[in-house]
Amino acid sequence: MKRVVVGLSGGVDSSVAAYLLQQQGYEVIGLFMKNWHDDSVTISNDCPWLEDSNDALLVAEKLGIPFQTVDLSEEYKEKIVDYMFNEYEKGRTPNPDVLCNREIKFDVFMKIALSLGADFVATGHYCRKSEIEVEGKIVYQLKAGIDTNKDQSYFLCQLSQEQLSKALFPIGELTKPEVREIASEMELVTAEKKDSQGLCFIGKVRLPEFLQQKLQPKEGQIIQIDALDPIYTTESAEKVLGFDVLTLSSSKVDYTPKMGKVVGKHQGAHYFTVGQRKGLNVGGTKEALFVIATNVETNTIYTGMGAQHPGLFRSALFIESSEVHWIREDLALANGGTMEAMVRIRYRQPLQKATLQQFENGMYITFDEPQSAITEGQFAAWYHEDELVGSGVIS
Repeated sequence: MKRVVVGLSGGVDSSVAAYLLQQQGYEVIGLFMKNWHDDSVTISNDCPWLEDSNDALLVAEKLGIPFQTVDLSEEYKEKIVDYMFNEYEKGRTPNPDVLCNREIKFDVFMKIALSLGADFVATGHYCRKSEIEVEGKIVYQLKAGIDTNKDQSYFLCQLSQEQLSKALFPIGELTKPEVREIASEMELVTAEKKDSQGLCFIGKVRLPEFLQQKLQPKEGQIIQIDALDPIYTTESAEKVLGFDVLTLSSSKVDYTPKMGKVVGKHQGAHYFTVGQRKGLNVGGTKEALFVIATNVETNTIYTGMGAQHPGLFRSALFIESSEVHWIREDLALANGGTMEAMVRIRYRQPLQKATLQQFENGMYITFDEPQSAITEGQFAAWYHEDELVGSGVIS
């Protein structure tokens, strides 16, 4: 019997994952990760991790599997929370869920599981793993979940071959309604439980308040840039062939306050992200204002009116060499190489047709259609059909 440690989160997905593994004849151990102590920034008074760990315990009891809680809050603070603060301070928008999988679930947590003699670690992610042979070597594939509405492969876009080799995703072949049905049949306490919202393992937090612990509020200007500003037209004449086109189309516009008009004030540029509409509190415009750029040095937010404002769109993005990650190392592009792929730049975004080009300094991804709100610090992930083959941090 192979031994599997399941990350029981107190939700329905990981509960059913544990049950299915049991049915498949594995020896299953349930482990709950406690990753957060500071309740001062969570929205609700009820302490989410207490309730979740209790539900996880009840599921383990129902299934008759050993259960324990591991406290990873120190590692979580260091690897996720501190990283988030640093990124926001630089004016970038990190994705804690992707990092949490790479640094916590499939690293710190996985090491604990292996020390308990586990052969595998399992989670309740909606994705699939398969293996193929390439030049006599086993290569692991990370594939989208069958339930396209719930597919979570994007959150695992930073995993390595080694991490995948030890991972199991028991519910990847199921849809959410099927998972709930199994939980109901088994009378698991989590069967009807709502999906958790908010930051990976922290629960519901108000992001500005969360960030204010480290990043002090300071007043700055909100500038509105006109959609007809010459900056959106003159550049096309300067485009030259090759590399410069890529540099130009992936670069953000250098806005200055002189280009627009002051329409309001804000409490800190680092609380805002490109594409954001809520929280600006500026009235009297015909259409909603969207953040098109932030400058944390000058503490300025630049906005444009309407979802089609040209300042929101770019046709390419750049990923620095050190940030390019291939799950399928055998498909990695050599310097000068190109590849057609389907790309998404945020969770749940429909896949977009694009071309990947690898240069010495990094990778350019050029989209067939210009993309709205390409955001620094977020992850771009590229797919071949339903297989996620690589990813990188947008720079």
